[in-house]
Amino acid sequence: MDAALDRRLFLKASLAASGALLFRLAPAEAAATDSAAVPLGAFVRIEPDNAVTIIAKNPEIGQGVRTMLPMLIAEELDVDWARVRIEQAHADAKLYGLQVAGCSTATPANWLPMRRAGAAARAMLVQAAASDWGVPADRLKTASGAVFDPVTGKRATYAALAAAAARQAAPDLAKVPLKSPQDFKIIGQPIRNVDTPKIVAGAPLYAIDVRLPGMLYAAIEMCGTFGAKLKSANLDQVRRQPGVRHAFKLDGVGDAEAMFDAVAIVGDSWWQVDQARNLLECDWDTGAAGGISSDVYAARAEAAFEAGPAKPIAAIGDPAAAFAAAAKTIEARYAYPFLAHATMEPQNCTALYRGDGSIELWSPTQRPEGGRDLIAKHLGIAKDKIRINLLRAGGGFGRRLMNDYMVQAAAIAKALPDTPVQLIYSRDDDLRHDFYRPGGWHQFEAAIDRDGRLSGLRNHFVSFGQAGKFGKGGDLDDTEFPAGLGPAIDYGATILETHVPMGWLRAPGSNALAFAYQGFLDEVAQAMGKTLPALTLELLGAPRVLPQRPPFDTGRAAAVVRRVVAMSGFDNYRQGRGQGLGFAFYFSHLGYVAEVVELRVGGAEGVEVPRVWVAADIGSHVINPLGARAQAEGSVIDGLGHALDGLAMTLGDGAIVQINFSDYPLPRITRTPEIEIAFVPSDNPPTGLGEPVLPPVIPACVNALFAATGERVRTLPIDRQKFITA
Repeated sequence: MDAALDRRLFLKASLAASGALLFRLAPAEAAATDSAAVPLGAFVRIEPDNAVTIIAKNPEIGQGVRTMLPMLIAEELDVDWARVRIEQAHADAKLYGLQVAGCSTATPANWLPMRRAGAAARAMLVQAAASDWGVPADRLKTASGAVFDPVTGKRATYAALAAAAARQAAPDLAKVPLKSPQDFKIIGQPIRNVDTPKIVAGAPLYAIDVRLPGMLYAAIEMCGTFGAKLKSANLDQVRRQPGVRHAFKLDGVGDAEAMFDAVAIVGDSWWQVDQARNLLECDWDTGAAGGISSDVYAARAEAAFEAGPAKPIAAIGDPAAAFAAAAKTIEARYAYPFLAHATMEPQNCTALYRGDGSIELWSPTQRPEGGRDLIAKHLGIAKDKIRINLLRAGGGFGRRLMNDYMVQAAAIAKALPDTPVQLIYSRDDDLRHDFYRPGGWHQFEAAIDRDGRLSGLRNHFVSFGQAGKFGKGGDLDDTEFPAGLGPAIDYGATILETHVPMGWLRAPGSNALAFAYQGFLDEVAQAMGKTLPALTLELLGAPRVLPQRPPFDTGRAAAVVRRVVAMSGFDNYRQGRGQGLGFAFYFSHLGYVAEVVELRVGGAEGVEVPRVWVAADIGSHVINPLGARAQAEGSVIDGLGHALDGLAMTLGDGAIVQINFSDYPLPRITRTPEIEIAFVPSDNPPTGLGEPVLPPVIPACVNALFAATGERVRTLPIDRQKFITA
């Protein structure tokens, strides 16, 4: 995410962690029957059979949050996990607090609030038993969904106490006692994802699986050139096609996150409306954007380098003096392309607009309140009339932080009151109408002093934006490593205006900056006669905390560097002769991660990665080791795809050229390396793991290629063809 949204989410997460999340109770009279489940707060229901239903509040996009967050509640509630049932919340920020899947915020934002919700419900059950038995509450104990008195031997299940507990005053969440870590029975255990049985069985689970009575299906036609205006279309001919019920224009609002001009075709099946779309003839006004291509942007970047930075980013120390006194200087230019999210489940949303002016949506959104805001703003529907049901998403990676498909579905449904409509993007739609990770160029210069130390670093960063601001997920700030660690720093930037929509991609900003900075620092280390791990430890120096946002702990960073070097045998590996190890370190989303990639060249693949080692410090606890390892392994595979699988979105005549997986190939299982992961615990609150493992694997890969071949890759993706020998 860009710095602005990243900080906003971090602040919201901090508020939640401080106890700002409300503990709302259902009315006691609604919970007093023996035959019904009894709510204890917004997140817990005690069932008559003494099972417990726990509400999973955040969107599930494959990161395992539907399992992990309920684990926190169940731990403090003191119930057996086998007796827990999970229910997905709908979007309601007033009731559930921040509901977002992005910025790896689920763990830091909910580590305390979810535990407190469970502890509060437990405290109410204990108080109910104490009141009934006439004993002090602090002498009672709980275990496996029951309260017992160790003195008298009395015991009562939560189900027996639930109705009385619901009438208790809710405790102060900031003061409710929490378990000591040594008493954890659920946190830290490898627990299988609660959705796995349904996924394996192919059960309806995802947003695209929604089926409602009388539902119609919609396809949408948009111009390949972003922001084009629709002048005319042969709608009458399309309406006459088999299965087509409606075909009409959607008037855009000039905003990619809401809606551009489009044509909606609605009918009995998605196949029929998509076939009818093949006959659609549209006349578009593409404006000035129609002549833009990737080559045009490359030429503009070259001109920007000639002119020098247009805006300062960071100035630390005296870079001019450092370069004037340098014993050696090194220069290099790095570049990377636009990238698509390419979620396996394409964008989709089901909407039902009712005659009373309300609308209900079934959506795989990562940021439901953002969708609610857009629908209210652009379609004139009151926010309290919008219900958003959160459905599991078949991947997100940041794409579903943008809710354009929700607005489109809502607009189509509003045109067809009391008729549920499911909008589905084709794969072509999904790739050509994404919010792309911005491409960029870096012009680096490093100064090495007479003592062989890095004394200065300059970077002119050229990337894309709109209205003079960096595109989402494409910014650079003044804390980028090694800022604040000794060298004089001069970072500047030039922003190229673009019509291309941009958005946050997994590990926003970091996924590209790590490649450029860690690749160039590997060059600096080579010029010094050192390894990159050695240079990194030298820069980190003594353990201390840099007062940046967020704070950076050099001791935690050094610990993961040393751990991965030891795991991989980096210092004793025989580099070259077609094989090599590459190292990189990166700090992002509060996680400290160092990685080593083993790479070999030759054969039919050209480049092969047999093994990857990962050392990560994500705080004091790994809540669900099974889910955490899956997240880390997925990040490694994803990052290697950025480096090795030819992923690049290019422009021609103002439109994206790549239209399917045949020309945007995702990583295949046959190329998956052995991945060894070590979590390095530290005395810090746990943080998320969906993103911080991805950035360092990309530079570690290109640095390994240099170690194996002596060839330095400074532009992504790597061209495998150059290294094929079979």
